[in-house]
Amino acid sequence: MNQPLAYVHPGAKIANNVVIEPFVTISNNVIIGEGTWIGSNVTIMEGARIGKNCNIYSGAVISAPPQDLKYAGEETLTIIGDNTTIRECVTINRGTTDRQQTSIGSNCLIMAYSHVAHDCRVGNYCIFSNNSTLAGHINIGNYVILAGMTAIHQFCSVGDHAFISGGSLVRKDVPPFVKAAREPLSYVGINSVGLRRRGFSAEKIRQIQDIYRILYQKNYNTTQASEILEAEMGVTPERDEILQFIKDSQRGIMKGYFQKN
Repeated sequence: MNQPLAYVHPGAKIANNVVIEPFVTISNNVIIGEGTWIGSNVTIMEGARIGKNCNIYSGAVISAPPQDLKYAGEETLTIIGDNTTIRECVTINRGTTDRQQTSIGSNCLIMAYSHVAHDCRVGNYCIFSNNSTLAGHINIGNYVILAGMTAIHQFCSVGDHAFISGGSLVRKDVPPFVKAAREPLSYVGINSVGLRRRGFSAEKIRQIQDIYRILYQKNYNTTQASEILEAEMGVTPERDEILQFIKDSQRGIMKGYFQKN
């Protein structure tokens, strides 16, 4: 439904049953899927690709040019999956030549005043609480929860099912399945509550705990712990996911709370 008090560029492709409230601005080269609701005073700029059944609340700015001095106006994208909710005053910048796009998956909740910078990749079923801030080039897995006022350094990665406590400064990579807290950010256990909610069995949770005991609680360095896990722990998808995350880490993984950083 095209609201007469909104501006929609004739080059935008809007599904027939999209609801657009007053004072929305939608630029050229935008695609919005069916069933999506766009609240008043939302600005959607060039390169936005928004999925089906999304809800975007007042004051959000989607697909603004990246806040990167190297950006020279090249055509890039912001991709948002289906069933994702973006609350008030969220800002999401489109990509640069590095990745050509910023992407947020399906079934996510991005709460008010959060910021997702250029070239970030966010998985599915993620929850970013109020004032969460992602710098550029960050990778976020699936089912990740960021509590309020979490700030993540550029080029960091966060693994699937991780939980990061409120007010955290994330300077290192956060592996899958863990809880991260304290300053400097440290391993404080596995995200057992989240894993149970998502159907992980008690046995599977114990296996993940055993992996992280070796990695964080036996005074091994990361290389030693990885070698022990490969040699002595049975092969499981979770073990392999953790080991691959460590191998792929560019900034190094966070330490245990009693380990030197």
